[in-house]
Amino acid sequence: MMNKWDKRFMELTETVAGWSSCYQENRHVGAIIVKDKHVLTTGYNGAPAGIKSCTERGECLRRKLNIPSGTMQETCYAVHAEQNAIVQAARLGVNVNGATLYCTHQPCVICAKIIINAGIKRVVYKHGYPDEFSLALFADAGVSVEKFED
Repeated sequence: MMNKWDKRFMELTETVAGWSSCYQENRHVGAIIVKDKHVLTTGYNGAPAGIKSCTERGECLRRKLNIPSGTMQETCYAVHAEQNAIVQAARLGVNVNGATLYCTHQPCVICAKIIINAGIKRVVYKHGYPDEFSLALFADAGVSVEKFED
C-alpha cells in the first residue's frame, strides 16, 4: 500500500537515475534501499569502477550488437542500479535485511535473485521491464512487489 513516503522515495530514485553513466539513449535507472524511513544506500546503472562507460566509449555495446531489451543482461558494461545499491551496502557494512528497495524500473531476473538473497522484503518500482520471470521469483520468495502509481 502506497504512502507519502513512497512518493518521496520514488522521487529520489529519479534523481539518482540522473547519475547514470549509461549511454544517453538508454534507460537511466536509479535505486535506493530504505529501512525505517532512512535511506541506507543508493545505486544507479553504470560501468564498474575503473571501467570506461558507454558514454565514455561513445556507443552502447548492447545497441552495437543489436541485443533486445530484457535479454542477455550480462552483455553490457553497466552494473544495474539495484546491484550497485546492494554492493554499496556490503562495502559499507550496512544491513539491508527487511528493507524496501525503490527503483525507477522493475528489476530484471538477475537483480531479483540478488534482492531476494539480500533479504529485502519489498520492492517498489515505477516503470515496467520485459521480465516476467523476475516477478515470479519475487512471488515465490514472498517479496512484496508494487508498481508505483502517482
